[in-house]
Amino acid sequence: MELQLRGITKRFPGVLANDSVDLTARSGEILGLLGENGAGKTTLMNILYGLYTADEGQIIIDGQERHFEGPGDAIEAGIGMVHQHFMLVPVFTVTENVVLGVEPTNFAGIMDMKEAAREVHEISSKYGLEVDPEAITEDIPVGIQQRVEIIKVLFREAEFLVFDEPTAVLTPQEVEEFFGIIRGLRDAGKAIIFITHKLKEVLKISDRIAVLRDGKVVGHTTPAETTQEALAEMMVGRPVDLLVAKDVASPKEVVLRVDDVFVTDTRDQITVKGLSLEVKAGEIVGIAGIQGNGQTELVEMLTGMRPAASGAVYLNGEDVTDEGPRGIHSRGVAHIPEDRQRRGLVMNFTITENIVLNTYYDPPYSKGIVMDWDAAAAAAAKLVELFDVRTPSISIPANSLSGGNQQKVIVAREFSRDVKLIIAAQPTRGLDVGSIEYIHGRIVRARDAGVAILIVSTELDEVMALSDRLLVMFDGKIVADLDPTQVSATDVGLYMAGATP
Repeated sequence: MELQLRGITKRFPGVLANDSVDLTARSGEILGLLGENGAGKTTLMNILYGLYTADEGQIIIDGQERHFEGPGDAIEAGIGMVHQHFMLVPVFTVTENVVLGVEPTNFAGIMDMKEAAREVHEISSKYGLEVDPEAITEDIPVGIQQRVEIIKVLFREAEFLVFDEPTAVLTPQEVEEFFGIIRGLRDAGKAIIFITHKLKEVLKISDRIAVLRDGKVVGHTTPAETTQEALAEMMVGRPVDLLVAKDVASPKEVVLRVDDVFVTDTRDQITVKGLSLEVKAGEIVGIAGIQGNGQTELVEMLTGMRPAASGAVYLNGEDVTDEGPRGIHSRGVAHIPEDRQRRGLVMNFTITENIVLNTYYDPPYSKGIVMDWDAAAAAAAKLVELFDVRTPSISIPANSLSGGNQQKVIVAREFSRDVKLIIAAQPTRGLDVGSIEYIHGRIVRARDAGVAILIVSTELDEVMALSDRLLVMFDGKIVADLDPTQVSATDVGLYMAGATP
């Protein structure tokens, strides 16, 4: 089977998102799709999945032009999408999630969950996606949850599978298992479109690679014909330094000290269990770990968004355990939250309003009871240019930006203040190589200027490259304190999974 996108063009006010894009995906092949933030990847896939309608162009499947009024039409045509953020109901079983919306029924019209479980088991066995059909989804690891998402699209008889940043929450060991699954799907005759910003992964898994820049396809290549450096330059339009350039750190006084802290989640379950750590001025301390091992609650507690059940937190020697977000902020703490849309931005606010979201009450923006919007707009315009936020205007709402550009707005806001401590959770999630290079450089420059930095990231390459000290978090505890220059990614991955190398 063959899927062709011919001359796909999509315009939004002030933006040409896709500009006459031609793309072909074939059965038995993995097509890697690369591009910067705002390059048009997401828009293109939303058109393919029936969420958007192209202004111009054709979708052709096996020589027949198709028109999609919505995702249902795309699914019927054999297109399946595995999203970066899983679309699963946590309290449902695996089977219930897989058949949701297309539940099989018996001759009497009654839902037949026994038959559904049998079909789930059959699909999982056929494609090497071993799962327990009766398992509760929230109780299984994220790597297995991803398998459930794949089974969902296969249950709907998808022949063309689109994977959007599929390895974002996986350990190195889970990535290898996932790649085995992807190759199995390809060898079974499925057509795979693999969207990622990880150059090593696209070189490892793809048969062909297409690169988008500014809404256009700027190149086609194969892993045998290219390198990471060449792909990065093709994506960004200039040479990119893929290594984090930094000198040996010179740590000074302790800025952040956490003593025997316990934290509970929204269900009153203890997720941080007696954790202690220190971060000194002039050093980057990284925390590696699989999502869901207490990192979210730890960061929320450190930034005043969640109370500690017990233990203490000190900033520059002062107890700040019970201070709220504004109190923590006023002490010179910058925060990049892991969920940019829920915690980092007000999505209906403009870029200008989001830039001054936590400083609007300070000069030069505040004049007593009146806002100086000219000062706010000037600051926003300067930061949008400095941090390369791709936007037609600083007056549009944040929800009009791509995810990567939303992240840049947050980073611009937090890095533009005079701070003593930066707490960054997933600081480059969803960013392209050019933006990652820039933000990594800003982090290192902040360290060299004497700022204490705590980074929490599921991107193992990132946290190992940036950190001067590397902590590994598993089941709410620090299970390893490592020198990132003296340990392998494989060993760190084993610690992340609760094992010992």
